[in-house]
Amino acid sequence: METVRKGLVAVAVLGAGAGVGCTLFALVTPGEQKKQAMLQEMPERDPRRRDEAVRTKELVIATLKKAAATDENVAWRKNWTAEANRNSRSA
Repeated sequence: METVRKGLVAVAVLGAGAGVGCTLFALVTPGEQKKQAMLQEMPERDPRRRDEAVRTKELVIATLKKAAATDENVAWRKNWTAEANRNSRSA
C-alpha cells in the first residue's frame, strides 16, 4: 500500500511539474505578430548580407574544387583563399 501511495505522489508531482512547464512555455512564446516582426528583422533578409553569404560559399566551393583537383595539401597553406581569389578575378 505504501508503494502505491509513493507512486501516486510521484505521478502527481511529475504531472504538476509538466503542467507548470507547459503553462510557462505558453506564456513565454511570442504571438504571431511578434513572430512576423522578428522574421522581418533577421539579418538574412538583408540583400547585402545574402550576397556576401553567396560570395563566401562560392569561394569555399572554388577552393574545395581546386583542392580536389590537385595532390597538394592546401590545408597547410598560409592563405588558402588567395589562390581562389586570383583565379576568380582572372576568369
